[in-house]
Amino acid sequence: MDIVKGNMGWIEVIVGPMFSGKSEELIRRLRRAEIARQRVQIFKPAIDQRYTATGIVSHSGLEIASELVSEAHEILLKVSPRTEVVGIDEGQFLGDGLVDVCTQLADLGKRVMVTGLDTDFMGRPFEPIPRLLAVAEEITKLLAICVRCGNPAVHTQRLVASEELIVVGATGTYEARCRRCFEPMLAHQKVEQQHAAHPSAPEGSPPAIKAQAASR
Repeated sequence: MDIVKGNMGWIEVIVGPMFSGKSEELIRRLRRAEIARQRVQIFKPAIDQRYTATGIVSHSGLEIASELVSEAHEILLKVSPRTEVVGIDEGQFLGDGLVDVCTQLADLGKRVMVTGLDTDFMGRPFEPIPRLLAVAEEITKLLAICVRCGNPAVHTQRLVASEELIVVGATGTYEARCRRCFEPMLAHQKVEQQHAAHPSAPEGSPPAIKAQAASR
């Protein structure tokens, strides 16, 4: 971000597939803000309990303390007027109100940093992140490494039998794939295979934590 003059806020969005380092980059930026003695508040979705409920944790093990929210509008209720920097991890889990919340915070003069998946397990735009990109001042798109061929990966491949939009998981539930190796129908095929093998079993019951909130 170029030098900003006066009390102007802005929005930074960090996107990419799982395992691309989005949370790690967010933590790096937030720590720099803290070193600069800026007042920082950090939020993560309550649904994301993969590593810890008390902070944002990257896949590489970096961690920073955060507050839990279930929906985006809760952030407005928790942000202090004196806060200068607001960090939000896994924004796709916070619903359609995320764009309005980030816009309001930026209009109040705050620097807003958000991470999120820009596409879902089928390779489709994962709202509300694409709409947030349209109003952001700065966008960083990170790539992972395809586990199949080693090429740059832009997709998040779901490995379990579920067609739910939101299934929270990490290694074993998802992996990074490039454009060539990505199989958008893999989860659907596994659901069909599971149903064929166990007709009486509920469809789409993966060994992962399913989100109860609709929309991450």
